[in-house]
Amino acid sequence: MSSEFKTLFFFLLLLRCTISTPPSESFIFNGFTDANLKLDGVAFITSDGLLELTNATRQMQGHAFHPNPLKFKSPTGKILSFSTTFVFAILSEISDLSGHGIAFVVSRTRNLSSALPSQYLGLFNISNNGNASNHVFAVELDTILSSEFNDISDNHVGIDVNSLKSSSSHDAGYYDNKTGVFKNLTLISGQPMQLWVDFKGEEMELNVTLSPIRMPKPNKLINPSCRRKLIFRA
Repeated sequence: MSSEFKTLFFFLLLLRCTISTPPSESFIFNGFTDANLKLDGVAFITSDGLLELTNATRQMQGHAFHPNPLKFKSPTGKILSFSTTFVFAILSEISDLSGHGIAFVVSRTRNLSSALPSQYLGLFNISNNGNASNHVFAVELDTILSSEFNDISDNHVGIDVNSLKSSSSHDAGYYDNKTGVFKNLTLISGQPMQLWVDFKGEEMELNVTLSPIRMPKPNKLINPSCRRKLIFRA
């Protein structure tokens, strides 16, 4: 969500989300022209319906939120399951350099005006990073190695709970369904990719999957237990 080396980030064409509320709540955006997303920063919808989160301006960020709050707890306090998938591409003016990345975010507020760009991904700042009161869950697609956050590489997927020190992370790529072999994906390649985030509320289990587009959903990339983490609030 930030731009340091004049990097462009896009969600491409599709965003799908389902939450297991009774009745279940779901939505699909096949293009964002009529999505009525809540945008801030430099984020905007292009004339052909793409969501552009940053532009060629350095040290900027953009956010795009669903227009209506979504409940992740039932009236009885049960944490609900949800599944979402989206297609994205990260484009840079310089092929081997990029900004810091992009993130899928669940937050109790749309107001992230105090958050910083660059390594803070438009999520936190130097004083609140790591605070339990943030109530922010994110899946980061990180393209810069930040040693202060114990990043594993400059091309990884991470699970963030209130902090940019990921609770789980993995190099970007996917496990082949047939062979089980890991195949690397370069996040800043400019190629469209698809990310799945699936959360099972009863088991408190999170599955994150990444792949090139137009291929069957591969085996999960990250599968951490979330039992000790308070992620969602009603």
